[in-house]
Amino acid sequence: MATTRITFLGAAGTVTGSRTLLETQGKKLLVDCGLFQGRKEDRLKNWDPFPVPVDAIDGIFLTHAHIDHTGFLPRLKRQGYEGPVWCTAPTADLARILLPDTGHLQEEEARWANKRGYSKHRPAQPLFDQRDAEAVLPLLKPVPYGAHVRPTPHLRAKYRDVGHILGAGFLDIKADRVKDTRKICFSGDLGRPRDTILRPPSQPYNVDYLILESTYGERLHEAHDLCGTLAAAINAAVKRGGVIVVPAFAVGRAQSLLFLIREMEAEGTIPELDVYLDSPMAQSALRTHRAHTADLNLEARKLTLRGTDLFKTKHLHLTESRNESIAINKVKERAIIISASGMATGGRILHHLSERLPHAENTVLLIGYQAQGTRGRALLEGKESLRMFGGDVPVRARVERIEGFSGHADYEEIMAWLLGFNRAPERVFLVHGEPAAREALAGHIRKQFDWDVTIPNEGDSFILDF
Repeated sequence: MATTRITFLGAAGTVTGSRTLLETQGKKLLVDCGLFQGRKEDRLKNWDPFPVPVDAIDGIFLTHAHIDHTGFLPRLKRQGYEGPVWCTAPTADLARILLPDTGHLQEEEARWANKRGYSKHRPAQPLFDQRDAEAVLPLLKPVPYGAHVRPTPHLRAKYRDVGHILGAGFLDIKADRVKDTRKICFSGDLGRPRDTILRPPSQPYNVDYLILESTYGERLHEAHDLCGTLAAAINAAVKRGGVIVVPAFAVGRAQSLLFLIREMEAEGTIPELDVYLDSPMAQSALRTHRAHTADLNLEARKLTLRGTDLFKTKHLHLTESRNESIAINKVKERAIIISASGMATGGRILHHLSERLPHAENTVLLIGYQAQGTRGRALLEGKESLRMFGGDVPVRARVERIEGFSGHADYEEIMAWLLGFNRAPERVFLVHGEPAAREALAGHIRKQFDWDVTIPNEGDSFILDF
């Protein structure tokens, strides 16, 4: 019997850079192909030679569209990858938005660094450009949830709904052997059982090996009324004066936030404010969400049937051009600016933060996970200034964190999902978490279930009975 090997090429000790290599039945299959983000030492890994010869990779499976799971694809394509990239249909649609936009941002950041002269490289070069990103899009192979993909005659893969963002799925790979079958499950990013617009995660069964995310492995989401907390923060910010700035992931968070603002306006719990969605990528993602209402949860679908535009607030402004974005600087009060990126690592949000942070009447709402080394984490930790555009921007605005928007299950929700397994996996590998989170989740799983849990380091390989 041929040896099956799994190798963890990323997201092993970090939250980003998801890349796992599965070698089985004579094939090399990559599960996710993400960018490292956050700390500089992690981002620099994106420039390292890919640890597997690109022409040896037979296929790639994407669990969802977030850039830390898909963002290295253009670089891989530039290096010669021509194989299939399987994913769900909404993931393919979102990747067609996210990847070119990321390429454009790479170009913009390099151009800005050259203009301001703050890069150590002369000249600064993008990791990949928009053309590289567009070149990889024809490789995307959309498949419906539950449909079978057969990389080999005796290997089948399928996606099941996992929440988190539109189109996300856990990947279930089954090997048909002479006397039995074996199954590996890649959780991808596990969503929450109760989400504003998404369905809850489906339940796997008969899993022999589980590759499990651990982003919130040591934390619990606060149990509170999300709408009530958000309304209180918005109302306090309006009373204080100034403008509310929300760094929001363009896919998922931005749409959920618009949904809730619309709901609160309809209920009268917040005043009708000017809302600026200043992210072309978020606007494209908005259109994608509207095109895939069948993949939303029951309540969202019921509202759609009643003729409700799920994401349209009373005074919604979709700013496309750079000039329209700059014009928002003239707005001084009673407005919400939603812009990407969610961890303030790049994009238009940096210009809004640079403009608004020095003024005490403004408010910054942090509504998502903030990885180590990001500006969002620096704001969360109370830093007095942020480094942007080669200078230090003072932080005088009020910074608030709103819990409840996270698309990641906390450790109790992960444990509840595991409780639904019909039998114990032979081995669980924890990925996609900072060290403390992985250690904590490993402890919870061992104590509750007495399962065999492994915490792999980047580059670690393991032989599987598969």
